[in-house]
Amino acid sequence: MGEYQALFRLDERVKNRIVPYVTIPDIEFDFENWRPKKSVQQHVGPFAARYKSKWGERLAWLGVHPKIVKRPMDDGRDIFSYVFEQLKAFKANVVPAVPLNTDADTAQSVAAVVERDSLGVAISVRLEDLMQPNPLKQVRVVVSALGVELSDTDLIIDLGAPNFEPYEVFSEILLRSLCKMGPLLAYRNLVLLGTAIPKTFINIAMGADEVPRHDWLFYQALIARLSSYMRRPNFGDHTTTHPEFTASDMRHIKPAGKIVYTTSDSWSVRKGGAFWRNREQMHGHCADIVSKKFFKGASYSYGDNCIAKCAALEIGPGNLTLWKEVGINHHITHVSDELATLVGVP
Repeated sequence: MGEYQALFRLDERVKNRIVPYVTIPDIEFDFENWRPKKSVQQHVGPFAARYKSKWGERLAWLGVHPKIVKRPMDDGRDIFSYVFEQLKAFKANVVPAVPLNTDADTAQSVAAVVERDSLGVAISVRLEDLMQPNPLKQVRVVVSALGVELSDTDLIIDLGAPNFEPYEVFSEILLRSLCKMGPLLAYRNLVLLGTAIPKTFINIAMGADEVPRHDWLFYQALIARLSSYMRRPNFGDHTTTHPEFTASDMRHIKPAGKIVYTTSDSWSVRKGGAFWRNREQMHGHCADIVSKKFFKGASYSYGDNCIAKCAALEIGPGNLTLWKEVGINHHITHVSDELATLVGVP
């Protein structure tokens, strides 16, 4: 919900600059009763309505977690068929996204969606896929199964969470691998997706700490190495969350109160003790952020406004979902401005 709300509360100028890559996640596990918390129907059923309320008719990519992609809804339909039928009802502009190793049944379902909606498709290619001798051959197989051309295909290079350093070496390896994908201008869109956010903040120091934004710093180094004739990939990241979410028994975990604030080259983290034992700690975290030169000001984004108000004791300490929302909302606003500056767009 924090991620949904972060998107919903973005300024219109920022919404016009971005395309979210949304994934319907795996079903949460109920550790107390040792079973999934919901059925597939209960888990997926509300998605379209929630999407409509948070993102409306704006463009997005939509994928399904591999652990549930082949599990049927109550009426027997697969998740892609079910969700895109609902999205069609309010004219959502959503492009289905599938991995390079998508199975034949899913490809058939997505092909039907693509034929009906005429919005093309996105194919996610992992770094290990790029390392294969001929990844373009597999892309053409998937494109053919989906009934589209490369010109209707958004190629998303999903780096995951690699070791980006040293930037120059990784840039050279990646550029050589991209050359195996054929003429990059043949694809409708080319996106480079990755993250350097830690999977867990357990090793982040209490108080104030900095986490380098290696994904962003690497992207700048990569762009600087591109020749004039090579296509520039669009930048994508996982905001302030790691893509490999691991379910944990929250009865035995006491999440820390923290703020993750994006700056030009790092995530500036303010971390305290267990949130629910001392919710008031958030006022101090916010006050410390506001006191720094890197703070963008209360008017910069919804997230910044919340931080400023919490620092001034004008609002309460909120809950964990709010601070997830605050960090992501600020992050997306900050990155969209960085990209606008990098490519010379006002």
